[in-house]
Amino acid sequence: MSYMARMKRFALISACILLLSCAQSAYAEKIKAVASIFPLGDVTRQIGGERVDVKIMLPAGASPHTFEPTPLEMMGLHDARVFVKAGAGLEFWAEKMLKASGSKNLIIMDSSSDMPLIRQVHSHAASASKKTAKMEHADPHVWLDPLLMKKIVDKIAEALSKADPPGNAYYTEKAERYKKELDALHSEIMNKVEKFRIKEYVTFHSAWNYFSRRYGLRVAGIIEESPGREPSPKHIAKIVKVLRDTNSRVVFAEPQFNPKIAEVVAKEADAKIAFLDPIGGEDIKGRDTYLRLMRYNLSVMEEAMR
Repeated sequence: MSYMARMKRFALISACILLLSCAQSAYAEKIKAVASIFPLGDVTRQIGGERVDVKIMLPAGASPHTFEPTPLEMMGLHDARVFVKAGAGLEFWAEKMLKASGSKNLIIMDSSSDMPLIRQVHSHAASASKKTAKMEHADPHVWLDPLLMKKIVDKIAEALSKADPPGNAYYTEKAERYKKELDALHSEIMNKVEKFRIKEYVTFHSAWNYFSRRYGLRVAGIIEESPGREPSPKHIAKIVKVLRDTNSRVVFAEPQFNPKIAEVVAKEADAKIAFLDPIGGEDIKGRDTYLRLMRYNLSVMEEAMR
């Protein structure tokens, strides 16, 4: 091999090594973000793009109201820079997880902070006295309102920029582009909901208050008022009456909860069962992005309420 050929070969090998090194360096420089639930994780991925590695805590099909992470899952926050949560008490396990992870300088983005939260009163049985106590909680399901999600997008972009200052312009541009998609989604929902014949409905749990407030709908009844607490026969009778009085012939169950109680209510009221999904998942066809998830729910509502 001639001297010139050897030099060309050496230059080619050096270039390949340099490119590989740059690729590895770029991958290594990705910041790590953890989101508590899929909708927030998907939006974080949309804003973070190639600069952020996003992990979602809640497994597909699980309910965030009853989920408790394992010690191994808790350690997933150890080297994270950003934690994106719904807030308003949804992640009741978060404080324990943050302590267990030992993560330092973690930026926590609370989706519910500075939001116009809906307050709810739930009944809880006190084990000692067996009396029913009333407790007020803020509804954490803010992500189901696309216009509130725009505010969450800005918060995510701000948190990522704080963790990765050189990426500020990148995150801001991605956020502005995504907010335009949310505007389009909002217009689509508004136009279709205006044509709904039925404006009141019954849901399994109180996930749809923000959506209803935004689009002029009303949650007339909630089957399971407190997560994990079965409704009493008296409450079921009340929900059946609500269904008959509102002329609604559908009960909206959710895939994260056992549908048996919803089926009992639907049978008593001679109503149908349909499934709304407030969470979705990256492996669930048709609900594998936030935008697809919202359009799926819109199509389910449209079928039942038009």
